[in-house]
Order: sequence, then C-alpha cells, then structure tokens
Amino acid sequence: MYTSFAEIKNALSDGTTVVDITKSYLAKIKENEHLNAYLEVFEESALEKAALVDEKIKAGNAGKLAGMVIAIKDNLAYKDHKVSASSKILEGFESLYTATAVQRLVDEDAVIIGRTNCDEFAMGSSNENSAFGDVLNPLNHNVVPGGSSGGSAVAVAANLCTVALGSDTGGSIRQPGSFTGTVGFKPTYGRISRFGLLAYASSFDQIGPFSNTVEDSALVLEVMAGKDEYDSTVLQEDSKNFFPKFDDSKKLKIAYIQDCLDREGIDPEIRTRTLDIIDQLRAEGHTVEPTEFPYLEAMVPTYYVLTTAEASSNLARYDGVHYGYQAPDVEGVDNTYKKSRSEGFGEEVQRRIMLGTFVLSHGYYDAYFTKGQKVRRVIQERTKEILTEYDVIITPTTPTTAFEIGKNIDDPITMYLQDIFTVQANLAGNPAISLPLGKHSNGLPFGIQLVGKHYEEGALLSFSDYVMKKIQ
Repeated sequence: MYTSFAEIKNALSDGTTVVDITKSYLAKIKENEHLNAYLEVFEESALEKAALVDEKIKAGNAGKLAGMVIAIKDNLAYKDHKVSASSKILEGFESLYTATAVQRLVDEDAVIIGRTNCDEFAMGSSNENSAFGDVLNPLNHNVVPGGSSGGSAVAVAANLCTVALGSDTGGSIRQPGSFTGTVGFKPTYGRISRFGLLAYASSFDQIGPFSNTVEDSALVLEVMAGKDEYDSTVLQEDSKNFFPKFDDSKKLKIAYIQDCLDREGIDPEIRTRTLDIIDQLRAEGHTVEPTEFPYLEAMVPTYYVLTTAEASSNLARYDGVHYGYQAPDVEGVDNTYKKSRSEGFGEEVQRRIMLGTFVLSHGYYDAYFTKGQKVRRVIQERTKEILTEYDVIITPTTPTTAFEIGKNIDDPITMYLQDIFTVQANLAGNPAISLPLGKHSNGLPFGIQLVGKHYEEGALLSFSDYVMKKIQ
C-alpha cells in the first residue's frame, strides 16, 4: 500500500494508473469499515476524477498532485457532496460550493475520496462526540484516535488515503497526529483560506494536513496556500516553496518550555523521550535551552472562554429554519429553535454554546471575554519574544498517549486539558507540527511538537524533515 506521494509517483512511472491506485484505496477502506473513519466514500466521483487524471497524464498536462488520494474532514465543503460536521443538525445537507483549500487540491488533480468522521463541529479531543459513532484507533481499537480530526488521522494511519485534511482550533490536527503516529501540521493562522470550512471559532480555526511524511504536508500546503478574495483574514501573498532543503551546517537555537516537562500529569516516558530528543539535537550542534513561559495554566481557560464565545455566535445560524434538521411537531419560531437545536446538537456542542453565550452575556462580557482577549495578547507577545530569540520551540504534543474509549467522556475538564501543550500555537497564531517520534512501552505512539515563527512554515517544515531523519 502507498504511504507517501513519492511511492505513488514511482508506481505511476511503472505503469500503474490513477484509477488502479484509487481502487486500491477504496478496497482498503472497505476492509477497514469497522474503524468508522469515513462517514461517506465518494466512490463514483473519485473514480471519475481518477480516469480524467489518467487522461491528463497521457496528454502530459497533469497537475502536481496527480495520483494523490485525499480525504477531507466532514467540515469542509465539496460541491454536490454532503457535509455535516458530524452533526445531526446538518444530516443530509449537500454543499452548494467547494472550499477554497479543497478546490485548489482538485485543480492540481488530487482525487478526493471521501469525508471523514470527526467530533461534532470540531469540538472534542477524542472523536467520541460525533453523531455518527466513535472512530477507532487502528493501532489499538480500545483507545481513542484523538480529536477533533480523528477520522482524518485514522485514514492516514491505516493507509486509507495518501493525505487527509483536518482543521485545528486548539490542537485538533496535532493531538490526533500524536495519538495515531502520523505527521499532523497546523500552518500559521491565515496561511490557508477558511472559505468553505464550517466555522467553530473563526479567529482560531486553521485547515491543515495529516500525512506520513513532512514532504507531503509541505506539498499540499504549497497548493492550498495563497490569497483568496473570499477570506479577508487570509495572508495576501501568493504561495511559495514550503520545503527548502535544510542546511545541515546551520545550527539552530531551540527553546523548550521547562514547565511543560515539569508539569504534574505528564507521562514519565513522554518526558524522558522529549529530553532524549533535546540531548540528540544538542549532540548535532544545535543550542537547546529552557525558557520561561509562566502562562501554561492560563492557556486552556483562555482558549475555552474565547472559542466558546465564538462558537455561540457561529452556531446561531443552525436554527431549524434555514437548512438542516428541523424537529417534528413544532409550533412557532421559538419552539422550532429550541426543539431543533436541542435535538440536533450533541451534548458537548450544547455545553460549549451555553458557556459561550454566558461569556458574552451582559454583566459578564468584560469579566470573561474582554479579559480573555487581554490574556491572549500576553500569550501572543511572550511567544513572539521567545521566537525572536530562538528559531523554534519544542514540547511534547500531548501529556499522555491515547486514552481508553469512554475513560474521560464524563470529565470535560480532563478532556479539555488534553490541549495543554497545543493551544499555545492557536492562541498565538503560530505554525506548529507534531512529529511521530515517540513509542511508549504500552505500544502506542506519541508526538513531539515543534512551534515555528509566524509565516515561516518553510523553515519549520524543512527542520522537521531533518529532525525526522536524524533523531533515533
């Protein structure tokens, strides 16, 4: 089975067709239906596209992603295909247009094979909040794959596609990347257009890829990035090469946050492995030093105050009137809204909407939302200070390996603290990547996170590739 685009290109040069490649993925998906990674497989349209790409290859005018098979998280619009954000409230809804990021992949002849399961409206850290059932971790069916982009992570980990797209609001690509042993990459906020991404928290959300190689992540970023008239928050510059070769003679200054490693609750093996990697980087001639970041305990509360406020506003549109689920036997507008939203949204989404509505309510706005914005600015400034002095920040991606299904479902605080190391990059807007560099004695993988400077994804990705090849 193909685990990278390089392998696919080799197969194409040996005479394998894109249709053959697509069919092999479709067969593999069918064998692994029990994982519940896909909510829907676009078999018909995928094979049509594959045949078209084969013709373009013969004609010598195929795009740079010809032969790459991509899965998309179920919160990305793809015209004439369903999109539901894994929620009952959007069950059966068919998209009227295609997200900019997806369209750019299609334009370069990628084959979109299906939509992947996720936590409802991207709210969760375990993929147990989907209206359509849990996603199973292919490495151990008794543990979660992480969330919210768990289906996309599993699709890559189980070789059910070449690359999968997720969205990362507080760690929703990097955390499942850590739990499934895949490369999970969140670009700088605003690097990729959010047009066509069903919003959770608009000032945090960012589309990014899962892959088995850093090179594949860099390639799809190169295709998806760039200005877009439909998104005013996207960086107004053309895309560029995001994978320059790393100069081995160049020695970086790397910071690690001591509080992350000393924090109660971090798995001892993850701490030891992180320190081992730090020692290996020093042995390669890099400067690796501890740095102060006294806001670790403030990050998760700040994140949840701000994101739930934005979610409360963004999800107001799902009201049982305009589109999506409408409760039966309703009378009047108020009753329609109440019943449709109560029945259509799951428990976690309802919890976050109510929390966000409270945060924005009269008398509490300044105490919570305004204060949260001030703390966010402090976190942004401290992160910027560190990355002015250093080239990159290294931390564990997660404090533990994947936990058992059902273990934390009734404990929202424990679940929210899964994001303790990842939310910094979302609060500050920096690019960050989880690299599968750890293997626990329990047999499960875990990731090491690298956080880079704003808009310097090329430097982060090239160093990440170097780390993947150098670290033992």
